[in-house]
Amino acid sequence: QVQLVESGGGLVQPGGSLRLSCAASGSIYSVNDMGWYRQAPGKQRDLVATITSDGSTRYADSVKGRFTISRDNAKNTMYLQMNTLKPEDTAVYYCNAMIQLSSLRTNNYWGRGTQVTVSS
Repeated sequence: QVQLVESGGGLVQPGGSLRLSCAASGSIYSVNDMGWYRQAPGKQRDLVATITSDGSTRYADSVKGRFTISRDNAKNTMYLQMNTLKPEDTAVYYCNAMIQLSSLRTNNYWGRGTQVTVSS
């Protein structure tokens, strides 16, 4: 059974920083594309950033220049370094990954989310 577990959320003041982690565990053949999404209260879940297995990245315009996505393939772990945080970054942040379970089977997985609150 495959799990994605996020960590690193919390309360931070505007202008501060946080680093989120997402660890994939279980019977994994390989981890393909990974990404961070966020959902604020009453709003839809939006893409924050994605990263391919070879390290190519893509960011939402709202976080470009402030957030950095990275991954450690040896540890099946993805990170999101968030700097210069703003109150509008407040949301539940979700980890997503396309995980290959065998040479013939790939499934899409979500973590349970971690709360990020930016407030003074």
